[in-house]
Amino acid sequence: MLNGVGGCTVAEAKANISYAEVLAWVAYRDKHGTLDIGRRLELSTAIIALQVNRSAGGKAEMADFMPHADHQALALEKAMAEWV
Repeated sequence: MLNGVGGCTVAEAKANISYAEVLAWVAYRDKHGTLDIGRRLELSTAIIALQVNRSAGGKAEMADFMPHADHQALALEKAMAEWV
């Protein structure tokens, strides 16, 4: 049961999907981003928040409005310079 809505189980889907279909989904995800609706909504609201911030003279970055995004690690030297 797919999220209680219907369809096949994960095991059935894995058994029935072809390699070509997997490649098609990978290409779709590479072009359009994640399939996770929460992440897509977070990105959309971050874009709006960034535009509002910039129009008000702010210097925020996109990552500042995306708490669940994978952020790049801060270099030790840069962190020390910013925290002093």
